[in-house]
Amino acid sequence: MRTLWTKHGEAITTAICALFVLAGALIARAGVSSWVADGFFLIGYVAGGYRQAIEGTTKLVRERELDVDLLMVVAAIGAASIGYWFDGALLIFIFALSGTLEGYASARTQRDIESLMALNPEEAVVLRDGVEVRVAIDQLQIDDVVLVKPAERIPADGVVLEGASLVNQASITGEATPVHKTTGSDVFAGTINGQGGLRVRVTKPAGETVIARIIALVQEAQERRPPAQLFIEKFELRYANLVVLGAVLFVVLPTTLMGWTFAAALYRAMVFLVVASPCALAASMMPALLSALSNGARNGVLFKGSTFVEALGKIRAVAFDKTGTLTTGHPIVIDLVVVEDSDASALLQRTASVESMSEHPIGVAIVAEARKRGLAIAAPTEFQSRIGVGAEGVVGGMPWRVGKRELFAEVPEVLIAEQARLEAAGNTVVLAGDERAKLAIALRDTVRPNARAAVEALRKLGVEHIVVITGDSEETARATAREVGADRVHAGLLPADKVRVVEALLAEYGHVAVVGDGVNDAPALATATVGIAMGVSGTDVALETADVVLMADDISRIPYAIELGRRALRVVKQNLVIALGVIVLLVTADVLGRISLPTGVIGHEGSTLLVTLSGLRLLQRIRIS
Repeated sequence: MRTLWTKHGEAITTAICALFVLAGALIARAGVSSWVADGFFLIGYVAGGYRQAIEGTTKLVRERELDVDLLMVVAAIGAASIGYWFDGALLIFIFALSGTLEGYASARTQRDIESLMALNPEEAVVLRDGVEVRVAIDQLQIDDVVLVKPAERIPADGVVLEGASLVNQASITGEATPVHKTTGSDVFAGTINGQGGLRVRVTKPAGETVIARIIALVQEAQERRPPAQLFIEKFELRYANLVVLGAVLFVVLPTTLMGWTFAAALYRAMVFLVVASPCALAASMMPALLSALSNGARNGVLFKGSTFVEALGKIRAVAFDKTGTLTTGHPIVIDLVVVEDSDASALLQRTASVESMSEHPIGVAIVAEARKRGLAIAAPTEFQSRIGVGAEGVVGGMPWRVGKRELFAEVPEVLIAEQARLEAAGNTVVLAGDERAKLAIALRDTVRPNARAAVEALRKLGVEHIVVITGDSEETARATAREVGADRVHAGLLPADKVRVVEALLAEYGHVAVVGDGVNDAPALATATVGIAMGVSGTDVALETADVVLMADDISRIPYAIELGRRALRVVKQNLVIALGVIVLLVTADVLGRISLPTGVIGHEGSTLLVTLSGLRLLQRIRIS
């Protein structure tokens, strides 16, 4: 019962309020003693209004701020004091109902978090000194070896050391079809193992797994409020004080200057207190934005805050990183070119040794090629990553560099010519050597199958400009841009160059999204109106910097997210127009003496319910034509 009350207490008290208000109305209509009917109304008052009364009074006492909750309670008590028990009870009920519906959107997002948390098993079986030990998930350490039996959830992000199985990754990537995993495959915490047993080496602690980052992002998003909502909340405080002042004047002026009775003036003041209160205005934004957050989370798009739902709806240009974003990020080595009859295997061995310290997809591909050829890889000393350019280190006492042409003091003409030929064919080419380049490595990455469809969907949504920004060569970048249908290419960029390109796009288009996955994308992600990171393959720096995360690295979700943002903006604008319009209409009618308290309650609280329900429309999955 306690759990039920904790989860559904607000809905239960609202239902109790409704029952007693209805019972009181039926008793009054039947002509039974008014004291009996008023008693039922009083219980309805308490059930539906006690939370608002406590919260509003606490805020008034502690922070000396008057809020809408307390205004509604005061208006209801004022109505009862002059004999309008039913009108006050109806006000309390409708106000409680609107609050319950507003909380529904937040509860949906909270349930999303709870369902994500439920994906993580609480314990894991670890091999320590040849003995199987059951430990809590938070006690797992990097390089621990865990045993995963058939049909169990994988307890940590890691790499398969032994075994083969089909793994259901739908909770992380959204893929409906289980993925075959074997030695060397990456696996994620919370995914479900199939029929095979696996031994997995842990690569990330419990708090840094993909699923843990997703949970943290959703929780962070709930806590952030957009600037427009903060403005409304500040405005609401000042406005509430003006409403109270207006209600006082409604009592004082008519009784002193116009000869009204106190009861008549107080009645008109209570009507004003109800119809002028900004309840609908306060409910115009957050239910809609929280619904959009929940919608996105259920469809593979995590917003770090409702601010970014708004911002994404205004996007006019999108800049894509190439490697790992438009492409799969898993290039393979397809050719080696050496100079002066050098030993290709020896040069590749040194290059792979340097790249063994790198997490860049190109480095991973070079190491994989060396291992495929059975070459021994040694850990380099004095390793240094040159972001956007390459890497260097000392291997076997010899300095060795891997990267772009500008990293070398001398590049033989034969390598320059071969690099141009290979890049013209759409390959990525890196050079390796000491001061002098001695080896050219050609790699090919495949464009994501849904990349072109995503670009076409963005165009249908009216996104004006699609650009590729990459540190890769001009020829390779242009080949990728042609394949996906992008408008323009900016190639050979360092991180600072990407920032300058994004700043130029911002100056031209005003609202720009950048999509990336790597460390070198982080400055551009931070500069953009909205930074979008790949959730599975993205680096920690990119994920921390970005405003939106694609859970399954599915760039086809970007058009969905933009359309969701646009619909959220439309719904919020519609709600604000409705809220302000109803307030102006009802206040005007009250000033002219043309509206009763029941009509004012129904009109004002009805508009609050309307905008709240309007916001909840965004919980529905949207279709992009």
